[in-house]
Amino acid sequence: TKRAIFCTSPAIRNISRNLFSEIVGTFVLIFTILYFTDASVAEPESLIGLGSLGAIPVAFLVWVIGLSLGGTTGYAINPARDLGPRIVHALLPIKDKASNDWKYAWVPVFGPIIGAALAAFLMLILV
Repeated sequence: TKRAIFCTSPAIRNISRNLFSEIVGTFVLIFTILYFTDASVAEPESLIGLGSLGAIPVAFLVWVIGLSLGGTTGYAINPARDLGPRIVHALLPIKDKASNDWKYAWVPVFGPIIGAALAAFLMLILV
């Protein structure tokens, strides 16, 4: 199948549930990051949020999202994680490669965009 190292694929193909899973995963990621970092700039020289320590909680957060939602879609939670490698897979001359599955490719692109927009909108309402 030689596509799995390039892009995500659902364990069970159900487009509405796969899209919902991507929306929820990205929503949790972005909302949690925005909540913990308090992304507001008081002075141009000031650090935003947790500074360099912010990578540790984000890494654990991505791990937890993967453990909880990763089985359904492979949790792209970032359009760049799926779309770019899928395009590269389409361009590379790989022997006996699988199809690029363009019918599913929009789910890991638009799901994270919707989830991130909802998280940002909720953060704006709460702040």
